[in-house]
Amino acid sequence: MSRESWFERGHVAIVTGASKGFGRATARLLAQRGLRLVIDARGAQALRDAQAELSGLTDVAAELGDVADSAHVHRLIQLATDRFGRIDLVVNNASTIGRSPMPALDQLSPAVFERVFTTNAYAPLHLIQHALPLLREARGTIVNVSSDAAVAAYPGWGGYGASKAALEHLSRVLAVELEGTGVTVIVADPGNMDTALHRDAEPGADLSGLRSAEDVAPALLDVIAGPRAPFVRVELQALRAGVAA
Repeated sequence: MSRESWFERGHVAIVTGASKGFGRATARLLAQRGLRLVIDARGAQALRDAQAELSGLTDVAAELGDVADSAHVHRLIQLATDRFGRIDLVVNNASTIGRSPMPALDQLSPAVFERVFTTNAYAPLHLIQHALPLLREARGTIVNVSSDAAVAAYPGWGGYGASKAALEHLSRVLAVELEGTGVTVIVADPGNMDTALHRDAEPGADLSGLRSAEDVAPALLDVIAGPRAPFVRVELQALRAGVAA
């Protein structure tokens, strides 16, 4: 399958955490290009709002739940299988900071640490594990949404950043293990954005100077559609800056 064919109608994407922020912006762009969607979120009203909007653009299946719940992940795959019969793209966007405001590492509890790692590192892998049979058939793409906190040291961001660093290494190993299957792996770092997650992470901080998720998301679609190696890590805001230049 050529990369240019990615946005043909009939392809199917699973986008987690799609009710707001970067997930919703990405889902909207995919819907505008004719992909059918399986989306989820933890908030019922936000998920209904997202489904209502996106259903005006494409066929959407929505499932309320938390990616940290194994049964929920199984339902997402079952939805994609029963409703659409294929999976071409998985966007692991759902994340948690664990606690707001985020604690320094010397105050990070085992329960919060486990919650953050389960949601941000293991849950994406779990979804990939169950999606892989259909992804292999489609020679599809996996996108794991990371953070600059995975590679830089910010006070208070230690637990979250460590979980994203783990996700990035899992992604690299996965790409090596999938070599020759046609499935490719993208680690996408959107950079700092004015999102609810960032506001929860740093309550009271002035985020007005940051880019919106809607401004950053088009760079991800450019990466998905473009030629690339089996594994790539991309800083999306740098790509957007290059386009603007």
